Amino acid sequence: MKKSLIAAAVVASFTCTARAQNSVTLYGLIDVGMAYANNIGGHKQYSMTVGNLSGDRWGLRGAEDLGGGLKTLFVIENGFSVANGKLAQGGDEFGRQSYLGISSSNIGTFTFGRQYDSLTDFTYMFVAAQMWGGYASAHPGDVDNQDGSNHVNNAIKFSSLSYGGFKFGGLYSFGGVAGKFNQNQIWSVGANYNWGPLTLGAGFVNAQDPNFSYFGNTAASSTTGSNMTASPVYSGYASAKTQQIFAAGASYVVGSATFAVDYSNTQFKGIGTLPGLPATGAGGDAKFHDIEVNVGYQLTPTLHLGVAYNYLKGYGVNGATYNQGTIGADYFLSKRTDLYAVTAYQHASGTDSTGGKAVASLTGLTASKTQSQVQVVIGIRHRF
Repeated sequence: MKKSLIAAAVVASFTCTARAQNSVTLYGLIDVGMAYANNIGGHKQYSMTVGNLSGDRWGLRGAEDLGGGLKTLFVIENGFSVANGKLAQGGDEFGRQSYLGISSSNIGTFTFGRQYDSLTDFTYMFVAAQMWGGYASAHPGDVDNQDGSNHVNNAIKFSSLSYGGFKFGGLYSFGGVAGKFNQNQIWSVGANYNWGPLTLGAGFVNAQDPNFSYFGNTAASSTTGSNMTASPVYSGYASAKTQQIFAAGASYVVGSATFAVDYSNTQFKGIGTLPGLPATGAGGDAKFHDIEVNVGYQLTPTLHLGVAYNYLKGYGVNGATYNQGTIGADYFLSKRTDLYAVTAYQHASGTDSTGGKAVASLTGLTASKTQSQVQVVIGIRHRF
């Protein structure tokens, strides 16, 4: 009997130790609301909308302590629509993220799989769309991926430790085309620095054949046609050989207010290089300057207010200009549930990527038939 009790105690002790060293967490977020848009393809629209501030998701994350400051880690994260139950990200099962990696307490973390680029990692905190404004407040068409619309497949990523508030990282994605090492490849680098109330950050992305690598990376993507149809801001440049983005920003906290500024430069180079795809301005380069200023204010412990202004100017083979403003309020019923209201307005002018008169096109919406577009959203978000 004594031997049996001792054996049971040893097994129980081992089990508890294993559980302490390993963890798997189920997590998720559901965001749904009602929206009004003044012009969707020429008509007013009242609709149920999802993922307004944060995309609907559920996922698993886990880690195993290997000892000696090493551990393995993984994340698999699914995107979906709570309104109809459909998968997001082109129907991919784990289209938001799916990676496995290893981290060292002395070096940093290496991860392998479908991930966000370094631009998203190091500059997201400077844009209203990522903090409180949601997709409607994203830069027109999210042309600079500051809202993280584009994910990266087949990617190796490194994220450093923090050195006195300074962190850096990089990502490389294999194109996977036999005999053509550079085709479809993506690479990015970034860094940020936090010192008390001040945060600075910058990032850079270079995507070869962006129509297929950066935009066309889900099971539903076309291998021959355009995958860059979501916005007239860039839909005419699907034939570009390269897309590159540089972004930098800063934020500063003063009492209950956070002031932020973000600048990006996006370029579609070698338009007309990929045959059979839209090539407005073939033989040239399309470029965009974008600047955003925003302020968030924690009025009470449960109520946050925000206002943002964004200016996007096209140059090179296009001359479109987009002025956009957003106001938002977010009220927390608890640590996991909040109510929100966001209004976004955009006005367009000039000539867009299609070669026609620019029309307003808030991110995530079908373009307006006029130069202006407004969306108002009221919703609820719950985290678990």
